Amino acid sequence: GFGKMKTNCYWQWALLMSLLCVVGTQKELPPAENVHLLNPEEYKLVLNLDQKDYPSDCFEIWESSGGQARDGIYMIQPTKSALVVFCDMQSGGWTVVQHITVNSSVDFDRTWQDYKVGFGSITSDHWLGNEYLYQLTNKGGQYKLGIKLVDKDAVTKFGEYDPFRVESEESQYKIRLGLFEGTAVDALSQDTEAYLHDNQKFTTKDRDNDNFYQNCAKLEYLGVPGGGWWYDACAGANLNRRNVIYWQKDCNKEHICKYAWMMVRPTDRVKVIKTGSCQRDEL
Repeated sequence: GFGKMKTNCYWQWALLMSLLCVVGTQKELPPAENVHLLNPEEYKLVLNLDQKDYPSDCFEIWESSGGQARDGIYMIQPTKSALVVFCDMQSGGWTVVQHITVNSSVDFDRTWQDYKVGFGSITSDHWLGNEYLYQLTNKGGQYKLGIKLVDKDAVTKFGEYDPFRVESEESQYKIRLGLFEGTAVDALSQDTEAYLHDNQKFTTKDRDNDNFYQNCAKLEYLGVPGGGWWYDACAGANLNRRNVIYWQKDCNKEHICKYAWMMVRPTDRVKVIKTGSCQRDEL
């Protein structure tokens, strides 16, 4: 009788322990609204999971580390949503919001809802989500957009739009762009090909907000649709077409680009240097 009871107790204990283990591993699930952009085995890659208050973006982490933080996956909380994001720390604390590899295995031909909440994998090709672009760029303080393009010969070009803002879903996630500078061409606010992306609403295959008589997101090149983008009467640039990364003359079907990234970062703060007494110049 006693032996049997002891065995029963042991099994109950073992069951409890295994349950605790399950609960323990469950706890490792990052409390992120966009956790669907990570595979379960990638949860452990989140570098600041144990932090009590999450930073509002990658720049905050980079700055508080004195520029020493390493590239990788972090938890951030721009406003109400806690998110997992990839931080490009080497370039100065940029929050990656899009990454694509030409002929990606990730499908960019997605619905409005998919583009709203994000898809793909944070560790590779993905769209972070229009809702989170809105939260990041409207939380107070000005943001800029960084574009990074790498062609088949590994030549890298950069561009920055400062300021950059994405409006709310009610405004159809309209894009607002400031001044451009960089080694890439300005393909979003220069209308050299009669397409202007600045101030356009976002279009997906199931939500046509563009200025063309057909839905630009559905137009195919070699059988691959354009995907979601801020189309005009189509595009002078589109970084979400899976088989051709397009950025005017820098990236197109003749000049193949292999990778593109879109990233955001706060606008450089102007430091006010106070000098001694101000003496008026005598004219």
